[in-house]
Amino acid sequence: MGISIGVVGAGQFAPSFLRLWSAHPDVSGVRLTDVLPDRLAEVAAKQGVAVTYQSFEDMLESDVDAIAIFTQRWFHGEMAIKALEAGKHVYSTVPMAIEADQIARIIELVKETGLTYMMGETSFYYPSSVYCRQRLAAGDFGRVFYAEGDYVHDMDLGFYAAYQYSGGENWKQTASFPPMLYPTHAVGNVLSVTGQHATHVSCIGVQDDRGDGVFDKEISQFDNDFSNATALFKLADGGIMRTNEMRRVGYPSHIRESRLRVFGTEGSFEQLATTTVWQNKQGVEDVSHLMETSAGDLNDEDLANVDPALRDAFRSGLSPVHDRTRLPAEFDGLHNGHEGSHHFLADDFVRAVADKTLPPVNAWVAARYTLPGIYAHQSALQGGVQLEIPDHGDAPA
Repeated sequence: MGISIGVVGAGQFAPSFLRLWSAHPDVSGVRLTDVLPDRLAEVAAKQGVAVTYQSFEDMLESDVDAIAIFTQRWFHGEMAIKALEAGKHVYSTVPMAIEADQIARIIELVKETGLTYMMGETSFYYPSSVYCRQRLAAGDFGRVFYAEGDYVHDMDLGFYAAYQYSGGENWKQTASFPPMLYPTHAVGNVLSVTGQHATHVSCIGVQDDRGDGVFDKEISQFDNDFSNATALFKLADGGIMRTNEMRRVGYPSHIRESRLRVFGTEGSFEQLATTTVWQNKQGVEDVSHLMETSAGDLNDEDLANVDPALRDAFRSGLSPVHDRTRLPAEFDGLHNGHEGSHHFLADDFVRAVADKTLPPVNAWVAARYTLPGIYAHQSALQGGVQLEIPDHGDAPA
């Protein structure tokens, strides 16, 4: 008998995972809830979801085994806490939370209950991360002393439409979400390779000057006017990490929205929009072909509510460095997305719950991907002062 998964939020991201979990051999069924009844009914009908709930609270009171959170990013922490307190396993889209005390509470609950918590960080499975972990394990980097991770996603390339879709008539209040509170595609991309964690941060935020009501403190729900931010981190092993979160930038984020660069004493890796290279003291090797994930059908009906500028991210295949053999055969031919990550995310959560094992991005790892951004934003608000980042340690063996 498989596990049941209740998905919270019938927005743009959920359909891909509804399909994957419905096909998974260890899932007995998927269920769905959303605050908008019409959207709930529409998505449930399209995805063949037979069981729906009028509210998140109703779902928590049901016998569903696991909760998958696909809501707006500032709700994740409190919803994960409620789900764990209700005795449910939790899959959460990023970020883990936007407050440090919520992260501490999630870890405390996972310790107390033994339930599974997994954050769905896509960058852990990007070809760049997989390739660099392989190189690091082989000793090809030597000592990694510096790395950069970017999430370079311009508002003009799909984000206006996304916020309008999720935020309704008051969408500008939430479109101003502070960039560093959505840090995991940049931070996680680096830390998934190095296995380190950040101990200190200094961050500078760039005040927005577009004047269109987005990133306007007088309108912002978050009192935020930073549209771009850059953070410099000290890592536990004495190394350095820099991350960029950019929402106003002349860059083709529809081609590659996350970029990774890793520098070691013996070798280095650098990624741009269309070119990726491996370098050592003997020369340069173009490895762009190893990063490629073929696009799927961008006109698929599941993407009807997704701006065309964002659809590339929602449809991709697997790259040559991905291990296809570890995935369920039932996933063959099903939609993937975000550089091949969706299949692995969906399977790793089910495997962790079914096998009672820790998922790769468990609560402790998720905290290390998320807390650096929370403290980076606080640093930026204080003009770049260096702040210490708390750490909850390694996951228990």
